[in-house]
Amino acid sequence: MDRVQVEILGISTSPASNGAYALILRETAGSRRIPIIIGGFEAQAIALEMEGIKPPRPLTHDLLKKLVETLSGTITEVSITELKEGTFYASLNLSGEQEIDARPSDAIAIAIRFGVPIFVSESVMGEAGFVPEDGEEEGEDLDADPEEKGIIGVPDTPKIESPKPAVPKTKLEQLHQQLDEAIKKEDYEKAASLRDEIQKLK
Repeated sequence: MDRVQVEILGISTSPASNGAYALILRETAGSRRIPIIIGGFEAQAIALEMEGIKPPRPLTHDLLKKLVETLSGTITEVSITELKEGTFYASLNLSGEQEIDARPSDAIAIAIRFGVPIFVSESVMGEAGFVPEDGEEEGEDLDADPEEKGIIGVPDTPKIESPKPAVPKTKLEQLHQQLDEAIKKEDYEKAASLRDEIQKLK
């Protein structure tokens, strides 16, 4: 099967689907992109891992990673293999020996936890992929205001670090405290919003 490797460009809100998000994948050796509609829980699971935000208790995908590792296994890669009647299908490669059927959102959430490559079959990319228009060149999505674009997770966003000296400490301390509280309460939507505020102040 011909495949292309992709990377996560970002996750944006999907106006057409109530409570859903669009996961945008970009071809690593080309300009094609492919959007996949995913649920809010899966979107948060992907975004939290990319942002380096650790919840107080393991999420389902963290638990799966720990379980696979405890059984001396590993995930070597994930692939989005088919598109049937508007539904994407994916698989996980377990220890280089076994293919396990999975939803693309779950497969990608696990892939980023294991740090393994993500592939899309050429047939799926040909059917659902698109090349951005001139006004939407590479990098523009990431440079735009995250609130305008609705992006809740992008791979190049830095993790939250200690505030820089030039920024007023009191405001940042308050935001960090609110962020800690949101994570403890498992209010990840609020945590993502607070994280964006902290990044703006930096």
